[in-house]
Amino acid sequence: MWSQVISWVDSYRIQPQSEDENIAWLRVVPIIALHVTALVGVFIFDIALVDIAVALFLYLLRMFAITGFYHRYFSHKSFKTSRAHQFFWASVAASSGQRGPLWWAAHHRQHHRHTDEVSDPHNSRKGFWWSHMGWILCDKHFATQTRQVRDLAKYPELVWLDRFDVASPAGLAVLVYLFGLLMETVFPQAGTTALQMLFWGFLVSTLVLLHITLCINSLAHRWGRRTYDTEDDSRNSLILALLTLGEGWHNNHHHYCGSTRQGFRWWQIDLSYYVLRGMASVGLIWDVREPPPRVLQDLS
Repeated sequence: MWSQVISWVDSYRIQPQSEDENIAWLRVVPIIALHVTALVGVFIFDIALVDIAVALFLYLLRMFAITGFYHRYFSHKSFKTSRAHQFFWASVAASSGQRGPLWWAAHHRQHHRHTDEVSDPHNSRKGFWWSHMGWILCDKHFATQTRQVRDLAKYPELVWLDRFDVASPAGLAVLVYLFGLLMETVFPQAGTTALQMLFWGFLVSTLVLLHITLCINSLAHRWGRRTYDTEDDSRNSLILALLTLGEGWHNNHHHYCGSTRQGFRWWQIDLSYYVLRGMASVGLIWDVREPPPRVLQDLS
């Protein structure tokens, strides 16, 4: 019981070694509380244009951090960057409340080794609920599998961010609250308050971001077109690609996961790739990996 409570703050203090796939209820109390608060809050809080703007900005910023860095950089090493730059974007991605960079990358690498098989953490063949959210709520997948990410574990700042994974979202929540307080005090005609800004700008934005991200584990293995005949159930979806800044070209990605670009055709919009290419043009990242000609020639 206490290990689950302690894990709210320090995810390394007690890391359960368990095959239990039942929900660890005490550990996920904060997640449940956030969802309940969101459902109640929509009937309590007004919403202003500035609330929407902040919520959308934080959604897009953190979605890019997850897709561009948690996924394409930390998980797949599809480009290179500096140590300071990787820590900055790891901190932004961690503020999404989707655990730390080592935990995220380790589970994703395991997913690619065993996609839609028994050893896949979010095996889509176990059902929508499991692949969407059930897998992150149990003891079995709580611990960071450090052996999968030894290349990342050599950076103490990333290990700290991974261990105290609540620090980044908590810090962002404070900043959003303070911005709302500033708007409430200095620019009251904007129609927001500190709590209203915290609710829409942080809480709702974070929960929407969480579920859209998780849709890649669930819906992107059930809904869409299969361009490549992979051994898993991955599919391409324009709608998911737009919502996730490019991750919806999931069948492309599972056919060739080493590429920074996931939209292989010119019309396959991949906004994260465009931003990463912009970063490469000014030297923030380099050695950006592209799909080889043989992969592109295989397109049907």
